[in-house]
Amino acid sequence: MKGRIFDIAEFSLHDGPGVRTTVFLKGCPLRCMWCHNPESQNFGKELMVSYRSCSHCGKCTALCASPGNCVSCGACVSGCPSRLRKLVGEDIEAAVLAGVIKKNNELFEKSGGGVTISGGEPLFQPAFCIELMEELSHGHVALDTSGFAGKDIFKEAVGYASLVLFDVKLMDADKHYHYTGVDNKLILENLEQLCSGETPFLVRVPLISGVNDDEEFTRDLCQRIRGARNLIRVDLLPYHRGAGAKYAMLGRAYEPDFDLYASPGVQRDIFQEYSIPFVNQAGYGDNE
Repeated sequence: MKGRIFDIAEFSLHDGPGVRTTVFLKGCPLRCMWCHNPESQNFGKELMVSYRSCSHCGKCTALCASPGNCVSCGACVSGCPSRLRKLVGEDIEAAVLAGVIKKNNELFEKSGGGVTISGGEPLFQPAFCIELMEELSHGHVALDTSGFAGKDIFKEAVGYASLVLFDVKLMDADKHYHYTGVDNKLILENLEQLCSGETPFLVRVPLISGVNDDEEFTRDLCQRIRGARNLIRVDLLPYHRGAGAKYAMLGRAYEPDFDLYASPGVQRDIFQEYSIPFVNQAGYGDNE
């Protein structure tokens, strides 16, 4: 089975326990307004260009097979003397990718680490993702997912996971659609499946002022996950304020309708009320 990835990050320390290799699969059905990896969204290969630093020397144009109508063939990448061009998206077989990752097995064993399958949304390429997880199943495999996948697909993938990193954006259906472009019914059903299952999991929330830092969201989340015996904790993640730079490299506009620079607050008392452990990874202050 071949899949499409857009990055491999070795020596990762934030996507599960120990030292890890994180593999980023390309393609995602969500369009979160705060997404800081826009190159992960479309499944097709894409050309990223640092236009601000371009000297307009013309060497890339000379190599282009389709001037004025970019088809992301990548011919121009090697011609840029300043290395300002990058073709995003690489096709690779699951077994080959697993072989590359397994070269770090000794490091994984010493540090208690492993591999994390992320995206994009890894379950957007379900067959490839599951085959890759199966190939790596003798080690520690974490699945980083939004939960937006068919329930059977989600269940099968979770069955190969040592740990699930489950990203929760919003609980309210209308707000979820507004900020991500998709309904959250499947996501909440898969969260329920996770809460009643045997696989350890973390809930990760990208906390954004005026979007999901209110009492209503926090209380709804806590009510849904309380009593989940394999919940490790909730991680409150910082918003990447520099996300807009990558959109320009793809020729896309970045137009979120929330305040980019406002600091969100943490509803600490509600987590404590429900006895749900959490980590405030960005050090945000409490909501008054």
